[in-house]
Amino acid sequence: MHTLVLTKGVPDFREGKVSFDENGHLERGKTPTVMNPNDAHALQAALQTRVRHDGRVSVMSMGPPGYKEVLQEAMASAYADDLYLVSDREMAAADTWATAITLSAAIEELGVPDLVFAGFKTADGETGHTGPQTCWCLDMPMITHAVALDVDEKAGRVRARRLVEGDIAEVETVETDLPAFVVVDPEFEPSYRTARDRLTLKQLRATARERAESYEDVLTVWDHADVNVDPDYIGLDGSPTIVSSVDPIPKPPAEREATMVDPANEAEMRAVLDAMRPFASDAAAAGGD
Repeated sequence: MHTLVLTKGVPDFREGKVSFDENGHLERGKTPTVMNPNDAHALQAALQTRVRHDGRVSVMSMGPPGYKEVLQEAMASAYADDLYLVSDREMAAADTWATAITLSAAIEELGVPDLVFAGFKTADGETGHTGPQTCWCLDMPMITHAVALDVDEKAGRVRARRLVEGDIAEVETVETDLPAFVVVDPEFEPSYRTARDRLTLKQLRATARERAESYEDVLTVWDHADVNVDPDYIGLDGSPTIVSSVDPIPKPPAEREATMVDPANEAEMRAVLDAMRPFASDAAAAGGD
């Protein structure tokens, strides 16, 4: 069984070094990048499928050359066998639609797998569009918000439990033919129910760590010509979404003063206790702990 996981690098907002050009487009090459957090759940779904049904796991991303490290991280997480980076200046500044066109073309070049996994949404765009749009381009059946899944290889079917959000959170069971596209919900929890599964997981972990150290040996990089896409339909030119402007989020003004205290200084620590004592008395009077 062949499974493919789509992953993406997103800006590491913790670093505070997000860079935009004069047109408001994110300059990913100048911005610290980490793997999209929601993709971790898709990677776990692929790993569970690999453990239970053997086969091969591939990971694919579209982005600048710096995404190689993101793919390396994904390989170590899902114990993947091979990596694919779709990278080209013609693909820069793509919205979700242009990204979906590019990814679907790359998937067809790879050979449509039995299962394609995608994360719920990305931390930068927050749209949740790329997975479903890629699926639409591939004309595959899709299951969204999957929280558990299993595959019947003989029947060529996948069954999943998916989260349904309404007035209350509900879970429904759905089933469809392979090949299929699965968008994995953050509530997904992998399950390794047998001793065989756990032993297989341990064996895969050992070999995957070695493979991840030399990940470039199993990395394939494609440009737009390799996946046979017209530059007019990808990147900025193929993106119907228009970003009118991007405003930086201002830092909130500091409203509190901080006093540095040396824990070894008895006088300074006594001052801290004196400052806290009135609040402790108020809490005790109110019945607090």
